[in-house]
Amino acid sequence: MNRISKLFFRKKKNVLNIYFTAGYPKIDDTLRIARALQGAGTDIIEIGVPYSDPIADGPTIQDSSQKALDAGMSLKLLMRQLQGLRKHISIPVILMGYINPILQYGFMEFCRDCKEVGIDGVILPDLPMQEYMEIYQRTFEEYGIYNIFLMTPQTSKQRILQINEVSKGFVYMVSSASITGAKRDISQGQIDYFERIKKMNLSVERLIGFGISNKNTFDNACKYAAGAIIGSAFINQLNKDASDEAITSFVGSIIN
Repeated sequence: MNRISKLFFRKKKNVLNIYFTAGYPKIDDTLRIARALQGAGTDIIEIGVPYSDPIADGPTIQDSSQKALDAGMSLKLLMRQLQGLRKHISIPVILMGYINPILQYGFMEFCRDCKEVGIDGVILPDLPMQEYMEIYQRTFEEYGIYNIFLMTPQTSKQRILQINEVSKGFVYMVSSASITGAKRDISQGQIDYFERIKKMNLSVERLIGFGISNKNTFDNACKYAAGAIIGSAFINQLNKDASDEAITSFVGSIIN
């Protein structure tokens, strides 16, 4: 069983997924940060593959990606860094990125290497569902890699049901029609959206992302989904202090 499925089999609430950019703040920080996140109690690690032309990333993540790219980070280098991943990390690990670098890398090679290093899933915001189903789904399934789809407040009911049908692991529930970025509160409009989706009783678990930044927003999101995703707020923490102790303190401030 995929590690993501194992996680949701045993844990139905308050699942914490933390995102960070590969190669940031230092190019060789990737595995160290992953180990620190696991040790602090994170449930899922989401590693961002830096890309020069993102469509969903806000200024904080864009800046971290550009600095990582400037330092020499690439998908090939990341795969080399992840060779020792499963010696230290037992929780699910997801790669978040865009389809163009994967096609440049070679799609079959990417799936093969993900399986080899122990990647459980990928989030590709610019991969259309129809294209996934027609071209990529069979290979992802052959290598045991989950493709995590996104839904937004504007996603139609028909589309949501289709996402639910083809999804494995969880669906990334984007909290608002915006780019990523830490926010202090969740609006009433977002709550209405969360409640609307919750009432649909979908079979696949959901994690809420975009704007989740602290214990308050995390706890609120967890009322309407299995858990939530924190990205920009954690990158901001790494900007201030990327030590293992600071990472442990940050995660503790969310889950304790």
